[in-house]
Amino acid sequence: MKIVALIGHSGTGKSYKAITVAKEKDIEYIIDDGLLIRGNKIVAGKSAKRETTTVSAIRRAIFMDSTHRLEVKNAIAKYNPSKILILGTSDKMIDKITSSLRLSEASERIYIEDISTEEEIDTAKKFRKKEGKHVIPVPTFEVKKDFSGYFIDSLKIWRKKENHKEQVFEKTVVRPTFSYHGKYTISDGVIKDLLRHAASKVIGISRAYGVQIKSLEQGIIIRINVEIMYGNPIIPLITLMQEQIIYEVENMTSLNILAVDVVVKKMILPKKEINFFLQI
Repeated sequence: MKIVALIGHSGTGKSYKAITVAKEKDIEYIIDDGLLIRGNKIVAGKSAKRETTTVSAIRRAIFMDSTHRLEVKNAIAKYNPSKILILGTSDKMIDKITSSLRLSEASERIYIEDISTEEEIDTAKKFRKKEGKHVIPVPTFEVKKDFSGYFIDSLKIWRKKENHKEQVFEKTVVRPTFSYHGKYTISDGVIKDLLRHAASKVIGISRAYGVQIKSLEQGIIIRINVEIMYGNPIIPLITLMQEQIIYEVENMTSLNILAVDVVVKKMILPKKEINFFLQI
């Protein structure tokens, strides 16, 4: 098994360049910040970017936790890749990772200064220092459940091949807890207000109430009661409301919504129909 290392100080753009290096070196597997990544899938590990302090993030990235280490070691044994690209902030960090995972030493070491211009590195450093944002070299849908409540956004990279065809690679931008200048908390009351507001935008929903929120590590599960206007097809109407709730709440809070369970409690007759029945 060949080990290739990509080395650069924190915030210099390693994770941004990782997919490009892997493609050029024909490497399918990447180890980055505690994760074992295969193509555009996370196959094992836990991201160091979820840790609450810099120290715990470092410990996670070099696999000091025995359960975490064993999970990744077993995945490597299972898939038995011919090559792995390992990202690290220094030669020493690369050596610690290979030692922890019982891998051979890196036979090739690529330094970020060799593949990025000074301007690119400077831009990456400013991006990290000013906004505290980190890149994970996998699509957003892969990490969304693990970063519920964190700032998260997708980043698409276009790369032209020799045959002039374009390849598009998606990466994810996150802002970890340890990079915040303080902490924030979103109360259930705020989420409930957002839910009711989102539901009220859907024509045909008369009232949304009785909101219950169940918080899990991967995100939240919502249960909501609604009254709908008579004459609307129920399933399409509720589906539209669920989509509206997910769109608005996820964009406003960065929380990952695992499910929106809806109970239709009542159908409301329009006033003109009530008057008609009264006249009869």
